[in-house]
Amino acid sequence: MGLKKGDRPVTDQDRADVRRLHGQGLGRNEIARRLERSPRTVSVLAAEMGLDFDRTATEAATRARMADLAERRAILAEALQSDAERLTEQLWRPSIVFNFGGSNNSFEKRELPEPPADAKKSLMAAAGMAIDRSLKLVPPQSDDGEGAARGMVGQLLTGLAAVYRDQQETDVEGDGDAP
Repeated sequence: MGLKKGDRPVTDQDRADVRRLHGQGLGRNEIARRLERSPRTVSVLAAEMGLDFDRTATEAATRARMADLAERRAILAEALQSDAERLTEQLWRPSIVFNFGGSNNSFEKRELPEPPADAKKSLMAAAGMAIDRSLKLVPPQSDDGEGAARGMVGQLLTGLAAVYRDQQETDVEGDGDAP
């Protein structure tokens, strides 16, 4: 093992200390701290002596962290699903449209029974993204659920396209007074 600048040679005492501390059940990092050696040096010495470190605690901690992350993803997925629901509810609520402009920099607003087609398109796109992200964070447990979710998103987008086409036809047939 080559020495780096500032490293001191490994001694027989270092080897004996690693064996003794390992026998006391200490982990690699604790042994490295006590001997003022790098964890890698302790690992190499332990391997040379045929010593293994018990990783049960590390494995349990890793499983606990993974479970915590899964829970956080589930919470975020639930929030995204709620966002998608709120966005789709806005499709059929009264909406205020407004306009700034003109030589006098005027402001006009009008309440409509529901949002105009372009706003509905934006709402549907945002709802679709929220659903998609939710499904990526916490995928359905079976293929049936995934297929149903994809079908729902597809139906939402198809409905949006139909509403948009209908609105475009209405705008063309109307008198063009929309703000």
